[in-house]
Amino acid sequence: MLMQYMQAAMRHAQYEILSDDGSFYGEIPPCRGVYANAASLEECREQLEEVLEEWILFRVHKNLDMPVIDGIELTIKEIV
Repeated sequence: MLMQYMQAAMRHAQYEILSDDGSFYGEIPPCRGVYANAASLEECREQLEEVLEEWILFRVHKNLDMPVIDGIELTIKEIV
């Protein structure tokens, strides 16, 4: 489920070339705060995926909600 969620989120990634230095900026709009900047598109994509993974782990650790992406919902369930 986690990999499906990450893949779905990455499909929403948006990239642009910054005019001031020619670097690549990427973000995943449904996941507020997930963005990256790198010299190449491939590096930017890799960094964006790493940031997404850290964002998910942080939100799980803090028991924060995550957006439903393409019908995929990650929920935290308490185990008793």
